[in-house]
Amino acid sequence: MADITEDMVRSALGSVRTPEGVALAVSPALSGIVVTSGKVYLSVTVDAAQARAWESVRAEAEDAVRTIPGVASALVALTAERKAGARPAAPPPPAVGGHGHSHGPAKGGAIEVPGVASIIAVASGKGGVGKSTVSINLALALRDLGLKVGLLDADIYGPSVPRLAGVHGKPEVEDGRMMLPMDNFGLQLMSIGFMVEEDTPMIWRGPMVMSAISQMLREVKWGPLDVLVVDMPPGTGDAQLTMAQQVGLAGAVIVSTPQDLALIDARRGIAMFKRVNVPILGIVENMATFICPHCGGRSDIFGHGGARAEAEKLGVPFLGEIPLHMRIREMSDAGVPILVSDPDSPQAEGYRAIAQQVRSAISRSGASARPAPRIVIE
Repeated sequence: MADITEDMVRSALGSVRTPEGVALAVSPALSGIVVTSGKVYLSVTVDAAQARAWESVRAEAEDAVRTIPGVASALVALTAERKAGARPAAPPPPAVGGHGHSHGPAKGGAIEVPGVASIIAVASGKGGVGKSTVSINLALALRDLGLKVGLLDADIYGPSVPRLAGVHGKPEVEDGRMMLPMDNFGLQLMSIGFMVEEDTPMIWRGPMVMSAISQMLREVKWGPLDVLVVDMPPGTGDAQLTMAQQVGLAGAVIVSTPQDLALIDARRGIAMFKRVNVPILGIVENMATFICPHCGGRSDIFGHGGARAEAEKLGVPFLGEIPLHMRIREMSDAGVPILVSDPDSPQAEGYRAIAQQVRSAISRSGASARPAPRIVIE
């Protein structure tokens, strides 16, 4: 079957009309088309005041693109941008007898994930601190505690789960829409990395990234799961904030190295989650100390104890520390995480001790997200 081209997508969009009666294919609102391995992603940018009128156009565009032979799925991101100088609409007044704050995203904005009891985010203020390695090992450690666990790789620009889990191939699609998660080591897995080649750059705008994450939450047949671990993108940008506001998170685990520079960014991540009322389950100090594979000696390459001190300073739990160990790195690169390759090692026990605290923290928080106030980024 011939490759799907942008021209084929535009041809299919010729039958979709904008609210002004113009074919979407030639409308200036169509601001981006990405075709990757049978997956088609579109970005449609409109004025915020017109977003409601364009919702039906978005749905029709998805249906039209799905009719193209060879298209496995289509996702249209409707991006509402405020005109320069325009002021945001005033928030609605609180209901009589209410508490004066918003109870989650606006109607239609919340992302429901059927089949999942609790969702926890594993986040970091910056990249390079080993967040993805902690994510998969935490998921495996929770599995070892008897829970049914899934792992969602929400890092669209740098998906790591396919390599870490040793899983390749593309998810199957059920009933033409719902993707079936991949499976390995007793975990349900989903990542954009399963849908694109490893060396394919993801040159996407922020709204397309959030739409892809939304699709991997809404349109994957998760469950039944006790916990879905979400490997978050690094940083505290729009994608992270939207995820924190629109997904019912039971809490967040913050990963940092002991280094001062990493702790500064971890502090920002903690502040963001607190701002939207997501419980901080605790901080993990990763790469806490280097263990020499030859002599067993310890070297504090990035310092030591910084995350513990930061947790005490901020009044959040300290979950534990994981060393910078050759075995963890080697097995991660090989796609056989340390909890699978060497489950009785001290490193594996360290992850299980962290998982035990995370499970207890989820139980204390009630396994559900607290109301998230709306934050408008100008």
